[in-house]
Amino acid sequence: MAVPARTCGASRPGPARAALSRPRRGPRPGPGAPRPACEPPRLLLLLLPPLLLLPLLAAPGASAYSFPQQHTMQHWARRLEQEIDGVMRIFGGAQQLREIYRDNRNLFAVQENEPRTLVEKVAGDIEGLLARKVQALKRLADAAETFQKAHRWQDNIKEEDIVYYDAKADAELDDPEIEDVERGSKVSTLKLDFVEDANFKNKVNYSYTAVQIPTDIYKGSTVILNELNWTEALETVFTENRQRDPTLLWQVFGSATGVTRYYPATPWRAPKKIDLYDVRRRPWYIQGASSPKDMVIIVDVSGSVSGLTLKLMKTSVCEMLDTLSDDDYVNVASFNEKAQPVSCFTHLVQANVRNKKVFKEAVQGMVAKGTTGYKAGFEYAFDQLQNSNISRANCNKMIMMFTDGGEDRVQDVFEKYNWPNRTVRVFTFSVGQHNYDVTPLQWMACANKGYYFEIPSIGAIRINTQEYLDVLGRPMVLAGKEAKQVQWTNVYEDALGLGLVVTGTLPVFNLTQDGPGEKKNQLILGVMGIDVALNDIKRLTPNYTLGANGYVFAIDLNGYVLLHPNLKPQTTNFREPVTLDFLDAELEDENKEEIRRSMIDGNKGHKQIRTLVKSLDERYIDEVMRNYTWVPIRSTNYSLGLVLPPYSTFYLQANLSDQILQVKYFEFLLPSSFESEGHVFIAPREYCKDLNASDNNTEFLKNFIELMEKVTPDSKQCNNFLLHNLILDTGITQQLVERVWRDQDLNTYSLLAVFAATDGGITRVFPNKAAEDWTENPEPFNASFYRRSLDNRGYVFRPPHQEALLRPLELENDTVGILVSTAVEFSLGGRTLRPAVVGVKLDLEAWAEKFKVLASNRTHQDQPQKQCGPSTHCEMDCEVNNEDLLCVLIDDGGFLVLSNQNHQWDQVGRFFSEVDANLMLALYNNSFYTRKESFDYQAACAPQPPGNLGAAPRGVFVPTIADFLNLAWWTSAAAWSLFQQLLYGLIYHSWFQADPAEAEGSPEARESSCVVKQTQYYFGPVNASYNAIIDCGNCSRLFHAQRLSNTNLLFVVAEKPLCSQCEAGRLLQKETHCPADGPEQCELVQRPRYRRGPHICFDYNATEDTSDCGRGASFPPSLGVLVSLQLLLLLGLPPGPQAHQVHAHTSRRL
Repeated sequence: MAVPARTCGASRPGPARAALSRPRRGPRPGPGAPRPACEPPRLLLLLLPPLLLLPLLAAPGASAYSFPQQHTMQHWARRLEQEIDGVMRIFGGAQQLREIYRDNRNLFAVQENEPRTLVEKVAGDIEGLLARKVQALKRLADAAETFQKAHRWQDNIKEEDIVYYDAKADAELDDPEIEDVERGSKVSTLKLDFVEDANFKNKVNYSYTAVQIPTDIYKGSTVILNELNWTEALETVFTENRQRDPTLLWQVFGSATGVTRYYPATPWRAPKKIDLYDVRRRPWYIQGASSPKDMVIIVDVSGSVSGLTLKLMKTSVCEMLDTLSDDDYVNVASFNEKAQPVSCFTHLVQANVRNKKVFKEAVQGMVAKGTTGYKAGFEYAFDQLQNSNISRANCNKMIMMFTDGGEDRVQDVFEKYNWPNRTVRVFTFSVGQHNYDVTPLQWMACANKGYYFEIPSIGAIRINTQEYLDVLGRPMVLAGKEAKQVQWTNVYEDALGLGLVVTGTLPVFNLTQDGPGEKKNQLILGVMGIDVALNDIKRLTPNYTLGANGYVFAIDLNGYVLLHPNLKPQTTNFREPVTLDFLDAELEDENKEEIRRSMIDGNKGHKQIRTLVKSLDERYIDEVMRNYTWVPIRSTNYSLGLVLPPYSTFYLQANLSDQILQVKYFEFLLPSSFESEGHVFIAPREYCKDLNASDNNTEFLKNFIELMEKVTPDSKQCNNFLLHNLILDTGITQQLVERVWRDQDLNTYSLLAVFAATDGGITRVFPNKAAEDWTENPEPFNASFYRRSLDNRGYVFRPPHQEALLRPLELENDTVGILVSTAVEFSLGGRTLRPAVVGVKLDLEAWAEKFKVLASNRTHQDQPQKQCGPSTHCEMDCEVNNEDLLCVLIDDGGFLVLSNQNHQWDQVGRFFSEVDANLMLALYNNSFYTRKESFDYQAACAPQPPGNLGAAPRGVFVPTIADFLNLAWWTSAAAWSLFQQLLYGLIYHSWFQADPAEAEGSPEARESSCVVKQTQYYFGPVNASYNAIIDCGNCSRLFHAQRLSNTNLLFVVAEKPLCSQCEAGRLLQKETHCPADGPEQCELVQRPRYRRGPHICFDYNATEDTSDCGRGASFPPSLGVLVSLQLLLLLGLPPGPQAHQVHAHTSRRL
């Protein structure tokens, strides 16, 4: 595939053309001399008969050098192949290691990985693990409903009546800068002692629960105090659950009032600035509190909506989007006289992280103008919801309208689209400070089973954009036991530091009745959750029997991975789930799409495919064979898969029953043996429970040796499989030293080191001093050279990695080496294994000189160079004519390995386009290389410097001067909250200058997640040897390219350019950051990937009471009330009937 808009042509592959040879007359002018004028276009020479070219090829009376003929270059290629093969046969030791394994076959057994049996066993183990959590979850939910039903509401409850552990209190008291913000507070907070617990990665107290209350909720309100009162009884059930199952992690009750009670108690991970955590916005709570949603948000952008009101609307929409999960679908439109989408999305799209980011950015561009046209907005919304030709949730349908007010009730629209069934709920939001009649907005909500909310100021946004979940929960509550379904979430980051988790959720319903014979309550009390750490699930999967390139993975109904070796988010935002699609975790192809669909549908299957895989260092692409086997995990919405290379069908299991042999082999792990036997690195695996881990391999080896002096490899506290295999491979690699390496002079062949790495976890480097420069991962399964060698036959070259922007290699003390490795494969009884990789480390400078000799007319380095006399004709070679001829070895990723140009030695390891863009483009256009582009959705990017236009939503809500001056603001639902936050800010002296990264829950972070485009190159279909021409007019170049057999190298010989007028398009291999958070996101939504939503939906119940549909203040507040409220706020005393949350929680009296 040719690169568009290139200025230098390159012929497509074709037969070799000897006629392309052109003589060079005499030596090339020195560096200071002017370049000769470019000759006539070389393409014209191709048209001349061969006889006419002869005088040019060998003019009498002058020395003539012509471009090497094809057979000459093929001869050089064979010499290179023979030299590489000879060195690897003598020093690599692959053949000898095969014999060593066969000689020691009585020390191990060959075991088989049976894919179907393996994957079904792991799926059953995971099902059992989650089933135990489900039982605990059900006990908690049942107990919560019982406790709440038995609880008697207390109107006169006092703060001093409630004793609990406030998880945020310790952080406030420990900071000397923080004063008692809530002056006069009488809440009795427990003081607890904590012990470090490795399972929780935290300090915990198993005797108590902890309570977290959001910053913008007043702890002393009657609703909160009653909530704290009845949920205290959950402490006993939490404790009993742990006694039944000591492996339980966080047990959490998230209340619809915002209170979080969790067990065991631990101090809250308080941020440096403002804590914006609210359980009702956590992914697990959102999923458990309602069925999936199809939501259309319409925003009034008429001329009356301007200034602060428009800013409030923009922020409100962003907050509303954060209440949606990946099971939901959404679109956002603005309207005045007409309605139009705010983004490029023309229909409902999945509410995933990337789509929501597009919406949030687009919303900031809304401009107020024109007149209000409710009809246009609602007609657009209903049309969106009636579109059945797209993917959607197909459950709750709703319209959320944000406006500053209006007179039109658009009854005709509702009659046309929504009545009499009222399948679409309408929620209306009156935004800003105004004197409009809100009755029409209330009527719209009440007439369409929705709710009316007011957002007079910034502080009211978070509360009122999430309260709609209470309305959606009504059908679930009324459905009773039928709706008590355990759901498992996507992967997300635990807010208390547990790492990546999934959570089982179960809704908790209000079972009380308003009075004898009255309808039962239809409020959802909250959601019960139990966390399961991903690491606990990973422990149920086979670790090391699958080989370096085998693995287990799991996906959910959205196709997102739960388990996968490539699930490695570099940065996580606790507010957002970690959503990596299976097709993004791997390189997408049609076979994987088919596998993904079958897994989502809950089917079993097996398929062998040829596919592309990315190397561990993300520099290379390999085409490989893989066997995929998958089964559903029963009683969950997950499906489990196993990926196994054909060569990993069998594996070795050591059987070192001879204790004398154990001791003998173990001695080769002692540092005292390294000088004679080579340095040993051991993989940092969990060999024994009491083994202290360390990132320093020398220290880890010391810890391992100390432990082995106390226990035996057969100890019950140790993994016998790992220990026996490690000790066996220690002895086997020592025999390789004894048979091959010790008696060889590495300097003879310019080798810096020889090495062997094994599945058992041993990496032996010889001689010992070479270990000082060994930078490979001590875990062979995590070493790129190891994994690539298993997937590629022959010798795999890997030059040192160089970034384009970094300084060149420093060629000092012969320390720069080129790694060459190959897998060791042998068969026993018809069973093929690849248990090890061996290789050498070439001295870069010495082999660069050797490369020039091998690609020359000399047979060896000591032979004198051939002279080309005045009357003789000579072909150029890579040694004598290095001023005119460029000769290079490039690996299969397009990285420079060796060059005959001394000035390019420090560029070894760079992508060749950075060395010679013109030539690399020609190789690509001639199909020697193929390009693969993919996207990394787990990258971390530095935050962009904030602009002065305020286009992005603030991480911290700061009231404006207009807010402070407007008396109505002080009566809003968030008055106490923002006043409290203001006091905190004055104490910190930096609230108004707060770094959003330091406010937990802020959309920004010091490093935010982003999408990075990756480009790799790999060998194309061309495997022949041929000459070609780079057509650049008067500055054309000849080149020859040929793959070296049994290696991953391409041998290229080319004329050096005579002039520089021909500028080639540069191929890029480095990562590039994608704008707008994705690869053409607006186009991707037109081709949505297959998914399935939850199989249950509760969006309707005939007995639902829709009379509670919101109220608005229709009278002006008296000045006396305002002054009293202000004084109470300043004194830090809660007013009698709590002004804060009166509207939000009036319907919550239990």
